[in-house]
Amino acid sequence: MAPFSAADSAADRAEEPQSPPWLVPWLFMAPALALLALSVLLPAAMALLLSFTSSGLDVDAPLQFIGLANLRRLLGDPMMARVTLTTFFYLVGVVPPIVLGSLALAVLVNRRLPGIHLLRAAFYTPVLVSLVVAAIAFRWLYAENGLINGWLGALLGPAFTPIGFLTSPALALPAVMLVTFWKGLGYYMVIFLAGLQGIPTELYEAAALDGCEGLSRHRHVTLPLLWPYITLVAVISALGATKVFDEVFLMTQGGPADSTRTLVYYVYDQAFGELEISYACTVGLALFLIVLLLSLLRSALPADRPLG
Repeated sequence: MAPFSAADSAADRAEEPQSPPWLVPWLFMAPALALLALSVLLPAAMALLLSFTSSGLDVDAPLQFIGLANLRRLLGDPMMARVTLTTFFYLVGVVPPIVLGSLALAVLVNRRLPGIHLLRAAFYTPVLVSLVVAAIAFRWLYAENGLINGWLGALLGPAFTPIGFLTSPALALPAVMLVTFWKGLGYYMVIFLAGLQGIPTELYEAAALDGCEGLSRHRHVTLPLLWPYITLVAVISALGATKVFDEVFLMTQGGPADSTRTLVYYVYDQAFGELEISYACTVGLALFLIVLLLSLLRSALPADRPLG
C-alpha cells in the first residue's frame, strides 16, 4: 500500500465542493438578521399595511382597507401640525445647547489636573441615572411646593408667588427640555473627550509657535479636527430630541394645553388613548420619514474641515 502523502491530501481538499466566499459572512449574520426581521422589519411592514386600513384594537376584526384616507387626514390634521412644530422647537431648544455644552465640558476635563477623573465621573453621573428617576426628581423640583420654588421663596420673601413650571404652557416645554439636556450632557461629553484625546499635541505646539493661544487655538485646531464628532453628536442628539417620549409622558402627559405634546407622544395617544391604531401607524410612518431624513443628513455633511 502506497504511503499517504501531503500532495494526496491537498488533491482531496481541492476535489471537495467549496462554498461561495460571500456565503460565510451571511451565515454568521443570519441569526441577527432573523431577530432584526422579527422585531423591526415585520412590525414596520405591519404598520405600513395598517396605515391603509381603519383598524382598532380588535385583532379579530377583518381589515377594512380605506386607501389613502389616513394620509389625507394626516395632512389636514391641525394637531399633527402642532405636534410637529412642538417637536421642532424641542429639537432646536435641545440640540445646540447640548452640543455646545458637552463640547465645553470635554475641553474643561481634557486636562492633566489632580482629581480630574473625579470631575469627569461627576459630569457623567447623570447618564447613569434612570430617566424615570430623573423625570420624577425634576417633577418634584418643579412643583409649586418643590425645591426650586422653596429656594426662590426664601430668597425673594413673602411677596414671591410660586411658579408653575409644569402647569404653564410657556414654561412646560423648556422645563422638560432641561431634563433631556441634563441627562445627555455627560454622554456626549465622553464622545468629544475621545476626539480631543486623539488630537496630537504636536499640532497645539505648532499653533503656539505661530502665536495661536487660548480660544484662537481651539478655533483653528480643535474645532476643525472635531468636526466629525460635532456632526455625529448633532445628529444623534437631534434623533433623540425628535423621538422624545419618556420625559413628556412622566412629567406633563402632553399638557398643559398640549404645549408639550410631541410626535411620539401623539402616536402613543392616538394608539392607546383614542384607540385609532391605523391613524397612529400613519403618524408613526411620518415620524419614520423625519428620522430617516435626519439620519441621511449625517452622510450628507462633509466628513472633515480644513485647518485654518
